[in-house]
Amino acid sequence: MRQKRTKRSFKRVKWMLGIVLTFLVVWAGVMAANQYRGSISASLMGGESPVEKKDDIARVLILGVDRREGDTGRSDTMMVAALDKDKKSAALLSVPRDTRVDIEGNGFEKINHAYAYGGHKLSQKSVEKLLGNPIDHYIIIDTKAFSRIIDALDGIDINVEKRMYYEDPWDDNGGLVIDLYPGQQHLNGDKAIQYVRYRDGEGDIGRIGRQQKFMKAVLEKVVSPSVLPRLPKLVEEIRSAVQTDMSLGELLDFAGMMKDVHDKGLTAQMVPGQPAYIKDVSYWIPDITDLRSLMAEQLGLTLTAEEQEQAQAAEDTYMKNLPAGIKLLSDKKTSGNIRGTEEKAAPESKEPMKPQEISVMVINDSGINGAAAEVASILQRKGFIISGVETGKTSTRTQTTITTSTRNTDVFYGMPFACVIMDGGSSNQAVVHIGRDYKK
Repeated sequence: MRQKRTKRSFKRVKWMLGIVLTFLVVWAGVMAANQYRGSISASLMGGESPVEKKDDIARVLILGVDRREGDTGRSDTMMVAALDKDKKSAALLSVPRDTRVDIEGNGFEKINHAYAYGGHKLSQKSVEKLLGNPIDHYIIIDTKAFSRIIDALDGIDINVEKRMYYEDPWDDNGGLVIDLYPGQQHLNGDKAIQYVRYRDGEGDIGRIGRQQKFMKAVLEKVVSPSVLPRLPKLVEEIRSAVQTDMSLGELLDFAGMMKDVHDKGLTAQMVPGQPAYIKDVSYWIPDITDLRSLMAEQLGLTLTAEEQEQAQAAEDTYMKNLPAGIKLLSDKKTSGNIRGTEEKAAPESKEPMKPQEISVMVINDSGINGAAAEVASILQRKGFIISGVETGKTSTRTQTTITTSTRNTDVFYGMPFACVIMDGGSSNQAVVHIGRDYKK
């Protein structure tokens, strides 16, 4: 969160909201589609094998892309919407941007790099390999001012699950301030941006949870009697801001069916796995067998014995291709259910927490190679949980800072490197920004 990232960060927030809103109308094209591809020639994770359509589920890939002049951009937010048109049930799967996959022609990389290498087509291939299922449609969001759509809906009611406070003088041309209190609130466009943008020790995993929770709140608002009469105009406005292979007519066809989807409930989960890093590069390591099972369970399906064997073979091949030196940050794998979606704000004690109860995100803004990995190792030896290790987009930060809640500032005293400990954030998270004052 620094000056050089200001435009990029703000654009990312805008299309996050776009994804939330676009997903609500994506299924229209799915409902109108009456022909599906019979099969797709694509390889699984490490082995050549066709990805065939084995069900009547239609899947839509939603990409949030940060494009800039002279730069194709990367798909920093990726979701797959699935719809069973017979059961009228829907499911959403979020794919962490750091998910390590085999990108055709480029080897193993973060999945968000696929868009930079080959646009939405290569992104789609990479997702199909990971999921073992074909994608029927795509939507690309690279747009501006989505907060106006939230305001057009007269805001969104949502239960903010925890205190969200964050200041960064390096961001937003002079200072970023996110300041939300826990409890039921009515968020306008500006406050909604703060909610989906907030990032603490949970990193992108926590932010994915908030995006999904916010999406459900938007769906609740969209199906309300006050909004339904205005839905066609909203759909047209959204579609004008995105790139998709679905027509406006297909999108509008769904407008009258969202109530059924809402009543049945929207299942929203994330690719199960665990965080890892090598040097100062963080990854999300997917659990492929759990992922394939999760996708089936979301829509009330069961994997066949053959599909289970294929998933296990793909996972075995994937794990064999992990690079030497990669460090898994947790012995426990995270399931598809993610935190950040609780409907009630948990009461916060004032007693300091133990290091093993605190998740820490480490970001290297110093320009010193390997600094984040070193700090992560130091914190791990002290018992802290490392949720991610990243290299920042700038090396201009002068001081190393640790931002955590007031109750836990004392827990971080005594670090073997110079740092400023700052109040802010929720009780069980912390963010370390490494500055140029860091010494090995």
